[in-house]
Amino acid sequence: MTEPRLSVIVPTLNEADAIVPLLDDLAPLRASGNEVIVVDGGSGDATRRLAAARSDRVLDSGRGRAAQMNAGAAAASGDVLWFVHADTRIPDGAAPALCERHAQGGQWGRFDIRLSGRRWPLRIIERMMNLRSCVTGIATGDQGIFVSRALFDAVGGFPAIELMEDVELSRRLRSLARPACIRHPRLTTSSRRWEERGIARTVLLMWRLRLAYALGTPPRQLARRYR
Repeated sequence: MTEPRLSVIVPTLNEADAIVPLLDDLAPLRASGNEVIVVDGGSGDATRRLAAARSDRVLDSGRGRAAQMNAGAAAASGDVLWFVHADTRIPDGAAPALCERHAQGGQWGRFDIRLSGRRWPLRIIERMMNLRSCVTGIATGDQGIFVSRALFDAVGGFPAIELMEDVELSRRLRSLARPACIRHPRLTTSSRRWEERGIARTVLLMWRLRLAYALGTPPRQLARRYR
């Protein structure tokens, strides 16, 4: 069976410190005929310049991950769209595992992750994140969501909201197909959010935001709380 062509879409905003390692991880994919598209939301640092030499296209977009990822998807030519955050690291076996699950009928899915920090509470957080998403069928952007072009188009792409776009996309996709949960290899995502804001504080904030969203609080209001 012919492997699908992957379009890796990376939304960025002032990610000069993180973008080069990620794009270097993705270089073998580009060399084998897949594409990498970086969609910048108005960076004021060197993100665009650094990405230009290491990706197939760098697009400008309105700020906001949903808008940026939809812009990348509109420009993509692959059979499978793979949305990867700029502060993620991709192990060698990730793309083959994705292609294998797609060949087995997985129309969309996500990866287990590992947080980059060494503090022991982060090990608990990453385990709970991975378990929760497998049980609920709801993926987060940190987990490298991938989806067939046809299914992405069928649900209308990411909803045009300022926060929880990954949760809402997962709900729409889940109504049509269960996600493929790739346990190994794991992606590594930066733990900077937890370490800068405080681990306990960040966990409580995220749970409050999720609860508020489930109860109907508008995403724009949630985004203000998050920032």
